[in-house]
Amino acid sequence: MTAETIIQSLASGLLMGLLYGLIAAGLALIFGLMDVVNFAHGEFLMIAMYITFFLFAFFAVDPLLAAPLVAAALFVFGALVYLLIVRFAVRAKANAGMVQIFSTFGLAITMRGLAQFFFTPDYRSVTHSWLGGKTFSIAGIFLPVPQLAGALVTIAAFSALYFFINRTDFGRALEATREDAGAVALVGIDKNRVFALGWGLGAALVGLAGAIMAMFFYVYPDVGASFALIAYVTVALGGFGSVFGAFAGGIIVGLVEATTALILPPSLKSVGIYAVYLLVVFIRPRGLFGSL
Repeated sequence: MTAETIIQSLASGLLMGLLYGLIAAGLALIFGLMDVVNFAHGEFLMIAMYITFFLFAFFAVDPLLAAPLVAAALFVFGALVYLLIVRFAVRAKANAGMVQIFSTFGLAITMRGLAQFFFTPDYRSVTHSWLGGKTFSIAGIFLPVPQLAGALVTIAAFSALYFFINRTDFGRALEATREDAGAVALVGIDKNRVFALGWGLGAALVGLAGAIMAMFFYVYPDVGASFALIAYVTVALGGFGSVFGAFAGGIIVGLVEATTALILPPSLKSVGIYAVYLLVVFIRPRGLFGSL
């Protein structure tokens, strides 16, 4: 094993880690806003990837151009999920936590089943995209251009999210609602509107990730399951409710995954992720950047 091989692996892990962070950010945002875990998060990613694929297949829209369109579509979808499903689930008078879990879990199963029915279980892919199959070389280290573009999009998305949360009136309303959803009504803030827009924003982030991932990953009905599991670990590692903890957690997960693949067979690369997660849970149960 040479130093170049190690650096190559860590560079690839860093790029994937940034995408993991983008996928997990929406999950962290929703949990921090409402203390609700969206068990359909992986299926949101799956829908985003299918929208990207069909925009390319039928209208020749490159995934890079489709990304903002997919994010906008997922924003609307996420807001509707809150208004039509989650809003009523959180009002349950008994076993509210279980009702919330099973409502999003049931949504995930429904979305996956509908995808299998309408799109079939076949694997699909976006072929001949602008960036597909290209690499960029730096000092002998080859970086896949789609993943590199994904990393840049992730950094831009988190920068915009930071500005949005800290510099806009709605961002302040979002933070206030996270702190005390009951008290904000006293100052004229409609918490249901904030929750709906928060779900839309969380879904838009995963929609952005899905559009980028469609450039280099197969699209099929179960694609969201494996990435959802990584997203849950990333959120727990970074800290429940911490959006920027998800960013850092994603980088850690990507680097750990790449390091594990150097030591163990590639099929066991997830072992390192869960080992680090368990270690963090034992030492710091609220996660590295969590405040719960």
